[in-house]
Amino acid sequence: MVLPYRIPSRALVLIAVAAGSGLASAPAFAAAGGPFLAHQALYELSLVKSRGGNSISNARGRILYNFTGNACEGYTSEFRQVSELDSGEGKVTLSDLRSSSWEDAAGKSYRFKIDTRMNDSDAAPVDGLAERVGDHITVKLKEPVKKTFELDGKVVFPTEQIQHIIAAAREGKSVLELTVYDGSDNGEKVYNTLSVIGQPIPGDRTPTLPDPSTSSDVMKAMTRWPVTVSYYDRDAKAKDGEQTPVYAMSFELYENGVSRALVLDYNDFVISGAMGKFDVKDSKPCK
Repeated sequence: MVLPYRIPSRALVLIAVAAGSGLASAPAFAAAGGPFLAHQALYELSLVKSRGGNSISNARGRILYNFTGNACEGYTSEFRQVSELDSGEGKVTLSDLRSSSWEDAAGKSYRFKIDTRMNDSDAAPVDGLAERVGDHITVKLKEPVKKTFELDGKVVFPTEQIQHIIAAAREGKSVLELTVYDGSDNGEKVYNTLSVIGQPIPGDRTPTLPDPSTSSDVMKAMTRWPVTVSYYDRDAKAKDGEQTPVYAMSFELYENGVSRALVLDYNDFVISGAMGKFDVKDSKPCK
């Protein structure tokens, strides 16, 4: 799964992914030097802890993620997250987020569509296309409003972000800074990200908490790395010289782009995403 997560209203309704995120960013992308794995994964969400003034007494939900494609045709991802936040005293927030995206494997083009519903109330959908042209990126939004604007060419899309993280991990780097655009929020948000990469975990090491990915024959020989990615609002001003991340996500990232052992930190509360199901899908080889 891609970083969950990178989707609108993350801190309010546990939106992952894209996701890579980046949730929503989620956020399953091709590793540099190897193919991405086409797969479907289901993650069960639960509350780890609550802190700060906006305390949460309970949280639960699911993320269903589908990833297909290859380096020639590009990569398609479909993401759905249904989550429920209970702040106590009968105050429950139910959110249902659906997103789909396609990204050119070379990072030249990125199409995205995001629909969010909260407590049966529809939010304005986000629908757009971003294309890399020369030294800049041109974004054309259809919704929530028709608008065209430009981004610096150094900005990366979600697939590129994961490719860079895996490449850095293979080179033994522990820190990576990237600026990411994924179409989240109103389609205009850009995030500065800081990725901290831990030591590689060989495929033959038994995990403390196994899941369907660690028992899969396809995954058993795969190296993975513990990664924490912090997302910062690029347009927010730092206080006292230090900026607090909007949210952070930790996960173990396989070299074929699959993620397991998700932990989503939204400052006021922390959510875990344990993989409940994992299915490898047939994929066309790149011609």
